[in-house]
Amino acid sequence: MKFKYLLSFNRYTRPIILLIFFLIIYFILKVFVYYPSPNSVSYSNNNFYVFDLTIPTDLHFCGEKIPSNNLDIRKDLEKEFFSSNYWKNNSRILFNKAQRWFPYIEPILKAEGVPDDFKYLCVIESHLSNVSSSAGAAGFWQLVPSSARNYGLEVNNQVDERYHVEKATHAACQHIKDAYHVFKNWTLAAAAYNRGIGGIQKAMQTQKTKSYHKLLLNKETGSFVYRIMAYKTLFSSPGHFGIKRKKWFNYSKVPMKAIKIDSTVTSISALEKKLDIPRGTFAMYNPWLLSNELDNPEKKIYIFQIPKNLKADYSGYVNDLATEDTRRNNSISPTSEIKLEKIDSLLKPTKSYTFVVKLAEPLKNLAGFLRVSELDLKKWNKLNDQLNTVPGQTLIIFPKE
Repeated sequence: MKFKYLLSFNRYTRPIILLIFFLIIYFILKVFVYYPSPNSVSYSNNNFYVFDLTIPTDLHFCGEKIPSNNLDIRKDLEKEFFSSNYWKNNSRILFNKAQRWFPYIEPILKAEGVPDDFKYLCVIESHLSNVSSSAGAAGFWQLVPSSARNYGLEVNNQVDERYHVEKATHAACQHIKDAYHVFKNWTLAAAAYNRGIGGIQKAMQTQKTKSYHKLLLNKETGSFVYRIMAYKTLFSSPGHFGIKRKKWFNYSKVPMKAIKIDSTVTSISALEKKLDIPRGTFAMYNPWLLSNELDNPEKKIYIFQIPKNLKADYSGYVNDLATEDTRRNNSISPTSEIKLEKIDSLLKPTKSYTFVVKLAEPLKNLAGFLRVSELDLKKWNKLNDQLNTVPGQTLIIFPKE
């Protein structure tokens, strides 16, 4: 009887013992053999040491709170905060640029009555460089020619003041203030800088809402303000991204001296020679001058800025100012040798007379009648795109001596 009982006990306990054995083997393999799945949101590189992805809980743009608790808005914020790698990988470069250029931009914003947060708009537009876009926008503030001219900037084949950082900042402020005058809201003014006042007005009328955060806009404009917030957080709280920001130096403006010109200049190179400054200095520090000559029949005062200490190293400043044309034309440098024309012909006489057009006719025909070239006629009167004259039009003529 006792033997039969033991056989019965073994028959029931064997499967249990086997199950326990397999469970022990399973847990051993899971803990000590299988690696944990990779963390898809943590990352690290030379500047980042970290962590999970979060959005600051208290985001404000120009005093207006961003409703980050809204699911759709939070999704857009997360995309701008964490999907772009440009500023993550180039944060050190951006900090250096900001230290160079915020001392120029911040006082202008303050003087114009534009909130300081708009300096980050400039950062996302150009990354604080004199770049140009395929759409025709140019400069730190990415102004298109029509807007630039509307706000008092000169844009032609010899001068493009969109590349003049301070003048372009004043023009951008006027643009922003015009939008604020329409919307009475800085967030909508920022969106209008990207899409235009008319585009935002149309969207508001169609969708029956006055809130940027409720408008359904195109992809770029819809995330524009949230991108500004990402850059604002990067500069004001870099530790949020795990960035160990270097010491923030209080950079000052480059000490400059002004050279005023109120006459036509037939050769900038010759002018530099006459002023005993290295060739290419004007081009480097005044990128708004696009040509080696400057027609000035109206005797407008142009102010050229050059460093007081020409031997100082301002390479970072110069690189930010450089336009794509000057980057390509690297043959021009302060130490280049040049062939100078006669200095006596440097300043072109500004004697001229005016001619009032009586009949509409091609510019080419009128140029022949006046015994000047069509190209000169267009240049003197800034008629680059005009083919025909208009009755009553007044033209400036420089007779040949």
